[in-house]
Amino acid sequence: MNAPTDLDDDARYRALCSRDARFDGRFFVGVSSTGIYCRPICAVKTPRRENCHFFAIPAQAEQAGFRPCLRCRPELAPAQRHWSSTDAGSILLHQALQWLDHAPDTGPSPSAAELAAHLGVSDRHLRRIFEQHLGVSPLQYRQTRQLLRAKQWLSDTALPVAEVAWRAGFGSVRRFNDAVRRHYGMSPTELRRGAGQGRSGGGLFLSAREPWDANAWLGFLQRHATPGVEQVDPSAGRWQRTVRLVDADGQARHGWLSAQVTHRAGRSGLTLRVSEGLAPVLPLVMERVRAVADLDADPAAIDVVLGASLPHGQGLRVAGAFDGFELAVQAVLGQQITLAAARALGARLVAHTGQPIDTGTECLAYLFPSPERIADTSAEALGRLGLIRQRQTALLALARAVLDGRLPLSPGADPDTTLDTLQSLPGIGPWTAHYIAMRALAWPDAWPAQDVVIHRALGLSGSPAQNSRQAIQLAEPWRPWRAYAAMRLWQSTLTEQPT
Repeated sequence: MNAPTDLDDDARYRALCSRDARFDGRFFVGVSSTGIYCRPICAVKTPRRENCHFFAIPAQAEQAGFRPCLRCRPELAPAQRHWSSTDAGSILLHQALQWLDHAPDTGPSPSAAELAAHLGVSDRHLRRIFEQHLGVSPLQYRQTRQLLRAKQWLSDTALPVAEVAWRAGFGSVRRFNDAVRRHYGMSPTELRRGAGQGRSGGGLFLSAREPWDANAWLGFLQRHATPGVEQVDPSAGRWQRTVRLVDADGQARHGWLSAQVTHRAGRSGLTLRVSEGLAPVLPLVMERVRAVADLDADPAAIDVVLGASLPHGQGLRVAGAFDGFELAVQAVLGQQITLAAARALGARLVAHTGQPIDTGTECLAYLFPSPERIADTSAEALGRLGLIRQRQTALLALARAVLDGRLPLSPGADPDTTLDTLQSLPGIGPWTAHYIAMRALAWPDAWPAQDVVIHRALGLSGSPAQNSRQAIQLAEPWRPWRAYAAMRLWQSTLTEQPT
């Protein structure tokens, strides 16, 4: 894998000996004397160098015949999400992995041909890219991911084995049992017993790659939260929100989630709990929560590029979007006004067009309005909510573009195409387009160069157009991590941050 800061095997072994948490998820080590593969932070006795085989992803280790460690649990490791390489193969691989990681697991797995068609390439070319960069096929990657996710549910929940099999995307318990025995050498029940059920106290633990500034992340979410849909309590380390997702059968699922900042055995992350109505889409909820918290970012790789000029904020993350359309609506509402005013507009829009939901919590009372509901709202009704004509037009055009399939707003979408489509819509300019790409697409090189807070943090004092041009020039050395540079600059200011 072309990771942004590749290590040779000797460097990996040194990181393994020191159990350096910065490398968690960046590589895995298979031990030939035991047949087990581990994370570099595993607390077991360090194996001899000649017994170590290093892999970039779990699928490689499992294809080589190694089984996951029951102690360090590779399924809990942060994933490798970003690549600094700009060659076409690396970009295609990144888009494919984003799509696989964010697709629902329930239901039949997509074939390599379906994935290739989604990406606009041939099946043969996609397989060649996977083999070249990862040494596994797309479906081998997907199956390993499904099995590791099932392993986590067996370890951390009391779900019956049959339900774990269904949620993990296996068509039957028999197929699930066969796959677990073939890969792990034991039955699901034996795997559950060996891993130790219920370690996370009823929730699923999502680990972060260190360092992770959870307080800054929660503060950012709190400043941008839409009343009635989200509640953020930084003092309690908790984020909650209502959720609407569509399962593999096209059925809408409604409910709520709660993510609690957790520190466990020297590791930081989130303990996730969801309402029963979201159980069928739990895999998708997990991936989206990881994206919102940017748990898989690689601070070491980012700091190599940003550290000299922006030394503070190594633990800052780009807060992602649970729903890309929701984030885009918030961005349109927040154009050229304060955060407080944008949140007030959002609250009125949700109360008027959102779907009421009973969560048992007064502050979580609505599902964010869907593209269909926004598109069916008249400009006059939006005007009565306080939206000026430009925002009315932009909001309606945005909803229609999402509905007709012209504008996918999720990780894995092509950034350049998305930016062009967004800026072709009335009322959406470069700042809004880059802000949406930054958070909804998880594009690490998005750069909202027109942002006045960034101008102030950079000490620019010319006209807005001059400042924007200069901001683009100053940020050139920060590629491909300009979105993280924006977060560091926003965090460095004491004034209200932009929407």
